[in-house]
Amino acid sequence: MIMHNPEVLHIKTLTADWCDKDIVMLHACFQLLSDCVEGEKLLTGNTDWDHSEDHGKIKVEIQALYDWWLQRKNEDNSVMNGGQENIHYNKDNEMLIRLINIRQYLWT
Repeated sequence: MIMHNPEVLHIKTLTADWCDKDIVMLHACFQLLSDCVEGEKLLTGNTDWDHSEDHGKIKVEIQALYDWWLQRKNEDNSVMNGGQENIHYNKDNEMLIRLINIRQYLWT
């Protein structure tokens, strides 16, 4: 899915229920990653990931973040959306920081 209307981001992992902004931020960032990998074919499209060793490492990092999110988003919604004192909060922060660190590569 190419983002034709960038002021609208459909976050598929959230419901219409209230959610604190720190949780929305996590979901929004990983929705953008998912859209880029799935809809824009980031890992299989036009980017030459073999261009350099650094590019190869970034591809591995993008794949790791995407795979983690696929697993994470399938967890119990109450935990996923901040409930039970979000037992994964520190790991979520770690992965979000890792995503932010490679954001310059999220273009197709």
